Amino acid sequence: MTGTTSEGRLVLPRYLREPDGTRTPVGFPDYRSTALRAPLRTPVDLPHRLTEVTGPVLGEDRVLPADADLTLRNGGEAIGQRILVYGRVLDSDGRPVPHALVEVWQANAAGRYRHVVDNWPAPLDPHFDGLGRVVTDSLGRYEFLTIKPGAYPWGNHHNAWRPAHIHFSLFGRAFTQRLVTQMYFPDDPLFGQDPIFNAIPAAARHRAVSRHSLERTQDNWALAFEWDIVLRGTDQTPFETDDDGDVA
Repeated sequence: MTGTTSEGRLVLPRYLREPDGTRTPVGFPDYRSTALRAPLRTPVDLPHRLTEVTGPVLGEDRVLPADADLTLRNGGEAIGQRILVYGRVLDSDGRPVPHALVEVWQANAAGRYRHVVDNWPAPLDPHFDGLGRVVTDSLGRYEFLTIKPGAYPWGNHHNAWRPAHIHFSLFGRAFTQRLVTQMYFPDDPLFGQDPIFNAIPAAARHRAVSRHSLERTQDNWALAFEWDIVLRGTDQTPFETDDDGDVA
């Protein structure tokens, strides 16, 4: 966190680098499309200076409460299992990150995205576009009401299916604090054959999986899944490059 010393000097944030045992590689042979875009040299972490840790920030008035409810679109109700996805956005020291923009996109209950290149024979839902956004509150909390996404086939290998997941894009206190990641659901039977999930070192995979919460589950309405997101540091949520080949 940016701060000042007793002498009034500005102190810029310093972030701890993930250990090699938990840092997700940018190139992973089993995830075929990474061969086309993984860097040939080791990335260099650049220090943050004043221009990186100050604005611009997103005005809260641009994000409406309805943006966090993905189940109501185009005058109707989406088909599928309603779920409440909630959690906190944290910095590298475990402190909440307020006023962070959290955006999500996902497939519908049949496993299909509303996207021009997604044309496998699964039905589209006229009342579900799979897009949502919210700004975290003063305690770093976010919450979405959505539909549990279905699995879908992709061309990485023979009979390849992606586990159910929701994509997240987050901006912290400045646009340099961006994280693009995927949230999975517990005990998915497709984990074992998914190279994106298995590209995450085993010690860090649990950070990408949400936790079912019966306490927050809404009676006769929606299941609840909790997922905290750490933007940077040794406990950082596994992230992907922002040019990910997945259609979502």
